Amino acid sequence: MPLNRRDFVTRSAATAAGAALAGGLATGPAAAADHDRDDARGRGPAPFKAAFTVMGTTDLHGHVLNWEYFTDSEYDDKARNDVGLAKISTLVEQVRREKGRGRTLLIDAGDTIQGTQLSYYFARVEPITGTKAPRHPMAAAMNAIGYDAAALGNHEFNYGIPLLRAYQDQLEFPLLGANAVDAKTEKPAFPPYVIRELRLGHGRPLRVGILGLTNPGIAIWDKANVQGQLAFPGIPEIAAKWVPKVRAAGADVVVVTAHTGVDGGSSWGDQLPYSENAGAETAATVPGIDAILVGHAHKEIPQRIVVNERTGKEVVLSEPALWGERLTCFDFEVEFARGEWTVTGVSARLLNSNTVAEDPGIVALVAAQHEKVVAYVNQVIGSCKEALSIAEARFKDTPIIDLIGRVQADAVRDALAGGPYAALPVLAQAAPFNRTAAIPAGEVKLRDAAGLYIYENTLEARILTGAQLKDYLEYSAKYYAQVAPGAAIDLDALTNQANNTPDYNYDSIYGLSYDIDIAQPVGSRIVNLSHQGAPVDPAAQFVLAVNNYRASGGGNFPHVAAAQQVWANSDEIRNTMISWVKAKGVIDPADFHGADGWRLVRAGVPVF
Repeated sequence: MPLNRRDFVTRSAATAAGAALAGGLATGPAAAADHDRDDARGRGPAPFKAAFTVMGTTDLHGHVLNWEYFTDSEYDDKARNDVGLAKISTLVEQVRREKGRGRTLLIDAGDTIQGTQLSYYFARVEPITGTKAPRHPMAAAMNAIGYDAAALGNHEFNYGIPLLRAYQDQLEFPLLGANAVDAKTEKPAFPPYVIRELRLGHGRPLRVGILGLTNPGIAIWDKANVQGQLAFPGIPEIAAKWVPKVRAAGADVVVVTAHTGVDGGSSWGDQLPYSENAGAETAATVPGIDAILVGHAHKEIPQRIVVNERTGKEVVLSEPALWGERLTCFDFEVEFARGEWTVTGVSARLLNSNTVAEDPGIVALVAAQHEKVVAYVNQVIGSCKEALSIAEARFKDTPIIDLIGRVQADAVRDALAGGPYAALPVLAQAAPFNRTAAIPAGEVKLRDAAGLYIYENTLEARILTGAQLKDYLEYSAKYYAQVAPGAAIDLDALTNQANNTPDYNYDSIYGLSYDIDIAQPVGSRIVNLSHQGAPVDPAAQFVLAVNNYRASGGGNFPHVAAAQQVWANSDEIRNTMISWVKAKGVIDPADFHGADGWRLVRAGVPVF
């Protein structure tokens, strides 16, 4: 029988067997008498040894098929990776045949319903909410493959709580989030854990507890969707509360599925008292965990061993990259003696999706939805006078990034017209989200614009001073390595500096002219800052068109989160761009890309 949120009743009292605690789900027989009989049969002169495997995915981001909707072609990259649940399904069935279907479990570590035009379409164009709503393709595929549990990711909240609840209702497995709590009662708003039973051929069934945790950053990144409704305390802190409860509910093995990286800094600085990437910290500080499936960081980690500081026990962590490129396999060795199951060994490995064909059953399951989305993204919305590419946008002011800035500035300027802020100059923040984005010369399709702005961000307008804008740009410029005049420049090592700053956290500001001197240390790089040919007055006020992620504190950029908001829009910036192109008819880079802008220099000498 499918499980949905109506099954997730918070229970305050234990059952007669003492197995069920508040918020958890247990499956299979649990009567104490049955356990006693199984224990008795299991006692003998030598322990009974067995093995099982817990498989895991993470950061699927709407990928069912090995398809790139932004290019309308089969997915491919330089490493020849393949993606999607159809590939994962084939790998899962291989493991089930190898190990025995009853000796495997399958879990996910979150970020499933955002990331492709397939998932966007069934959130915004033909949403899954409503009585006659379609089944979400991710739900359909994951149900068919037979997932046992999944953790909430931060991107699950991008489309709002009602759509997330509709998605949850369509799942035939629980969506876990022990640290996604009601903002008022602080009680779990999603089931914290589930217990699955495996019959390994001797003794009583082995009980595997699966605890789900999500990222505290949701409180910042999706503030507009969750504020006042949900809160997200820290991952190690909540794991310390719930792991003992999972054990007390009868779990012989505890596996954590958590939407958090293994380690590394937090993108929000000191805005939250919790860690963004807390996998290793959780393993080291919370006793009772056997393995942790991590995600969020989009990294490939076959196996990482962390020793728990209190017990000395090794905890195995693994992260299977993203988009279904890899499948983690936690291989457990256990033994049954004196009525108890004990873990005697755990190891982790990754399987590669590019080694197998897509499962034709999954392909057929979503074929009609896939074709509908292909037709949607291939709509012609305008034309472009010349080909635009993002390839050099990390190093140079390029027309394709200025296009984002121009669209945002126009939208804010139009919104403020005739009001008290109409006289202030309007600037716009933009970042290189997608290293493969391009707009062709000639016919422009919806997918071309969507591929340039791949996130579901919305647009806001905030007032900042000239001095604050300089601070903002100095912070952004930490993206670059410091390179002395005359030294060789390695483009691969020039960017993504300062704690591996991602491309989406490198902002330029459309409407300002400035140099970034990479010979200087972080904090002293912005020179010749001007607006319309005149030096920027530190006290002057400007309106900054900025996406909601940045305005909410995402990336921890200075000043913007506390700045006065003078306008906000609920529509995605992507749709604003599509509407702009439709209204203009023709994209002409000469309209928005000229002599002004930014450039990289070393001691005043242009790098390029």
